Amino acid sequence: MTDTSFRIVILGGGTAGWMSAAALARFAPPGYAVTLIESDAIGTVGVGEATIPPIRLFNNALGIDEAEFLRETSASYKLGIEFDGWLREGHSYMHAFGTVGRQHGLLPFRHYWARGAAMGIARPLGHYSANEIAARTGRMATGVSGPGIPELPWAYHFDASLYAAFLRRHAEGMSVTRHEGRVAQVQRHENGDIAAVETEDGRTFAGDFFIDCSGFRGVLIEEALQTGYDDWRQWLPCDRAVVVPCEAAGPFTPYTRSIARSAGWQWRIPLQHRIGNGLVYCSEYLSDDAAVRTLLSHLEAPTQADPRPLRFVTGRRRKTWNHNVLAVGLSSGFMEPLESTSIHLIQSVITRFLTVLPSAPVGDAVREGFNRRCAEDFEGIRDFLILHYKANAREGEPFWDHCRTMPIPASLEARIAEFREACVIQPGTDELFTEVAWLQVLTGQGVMPERWNPIADALSPEDLGGFLGAVEKACIETVRPMPLHLDFLAGRCARPSAPETVQ
Repeated sequence: MTDTSFRIVILGGGTAGWMSAAALARFAPPGYAVTLIESDAIGTVGVGEATIPPIRLFNNALGIDEAEFLRETSASYKLGIEFDGWLREGHSYMHAFGTVGRQHGLLPFRHYWARGAAMGIARPLGHYSANEIAARTGRMATGVSGPGIPELPWAYHFDASLYAAFLRRHAEGMSVTRHEGRVAQVQRHENGDIAAVETEDGRTFAGDFFIDCSGFRGVLIEEALQTGYDDWRQWLPCDRAVVVPCEAAGPFTPYTRSIARSAGWQWRIPLQHRIGNGLVYCSEYLSDDAAVRTLLSHLEAPTQADPRPLRFVTGRRRKTWNHNVLAVGLSSGFMEPLESTSIHLIQSVITRFLTVLPSAPVGDAVREGFNRRCAEDFEGIRDFLILHYKANAREGEPFWDHCRTMPIPASLEARIAEFREACVIQPGTDELFTEVAWLQVLTGQGVMPERWNPIADALSPEDLGGFLGAVEKACIETVRPMPLHLDFLAGRCARPSAPETVQ
């Protein structure tokens, strides 16, 4: 690079904007100038309060102290997601983080469990997950492992607005410049690249590269560049949500709850200072007024604000990177927060961008490769979410009947078929959701294998029962000494005592 700074302008704050700013401030070498433009008058969606374990990598990379993060964002720990009523009323299962069971010889645990389930000697799958046992019993600790059980992974529930404010302080302390304002006009070069943005008060911000964090509107990526959008409502028909916080009440669970309702689902996210609640629904099957009534009738405590409606179209921008604009967050697409992937998609785009960080205009090859990988991320998550809807037995409810009978992508059809036929799960190496994640949701939604690898038949019924029992016991013993979640959280959040002064 020359001595001239490479100017990166971020349009929009919120979680997406400040995660982008903090990451660039931390990793971009000298010679990069990062400017963020946001308006306090523009609200944020703020539904991404539950996360998955990779968020720890992001925070650690920024040098964030976990105790400070927990205090500043009113966070709690998360060990998985419970799906209540998704197969049928009264049935629940958990997609817990971490491993389920342990490999025996050449084969993954699922083959032995499938054989044991067919014989009637296997316990429900969650009995072989230390994370689920800890979640169900309200326990939490870090750095815990047991015989054949690796360290239990965790994520967080946190207040997205507090997280954005926390990252803003972090980023501004590392030379990111923030400007208050709303964009009124976009200036472009002859080649189509964005040259500058102009705010309503007449200020102009020129840049070499722009990151669009302007939300659903997509001020740069869509309004200026007309990138286009792939609409996935034929597979994920929910198109609206209503959200409301309520006072903290009920069990302080170290997991997110996703509760099936007649035309969608409700989330419950426990924070230190409140519970985050929302109802995701399909407007074709439920009116807005009925959605509000449904949500409010299922709260555990008084609300702390009025219900807020949201409208969205599930899908993705056809290009995440177009010309010299990168779309991050809702400007790049929307996946309902069923598996808590909203913040992860922000993180993955930022991380991938840093691996190809430009210092000059970029050619088509880099952009096309980048966009292909982003598309694969979105499509892998899309298929995983569709599975929850497709494999349901909630017969007699129009919304769920539609989901059960709708055509699905061939990629998902093949995954379901290979698991049902032979207990085979083969996700790609770079996919977000692992074999264990697919196993928990497939079986939780009632998809059971008809066969398993015949190598699993080598164990006698007695030895198979002994193996399954030993795995379950190891999980229980791993969790047994762990403290209660609330006690552990309080200890982690406690501020260090001030050093005593000598008189």
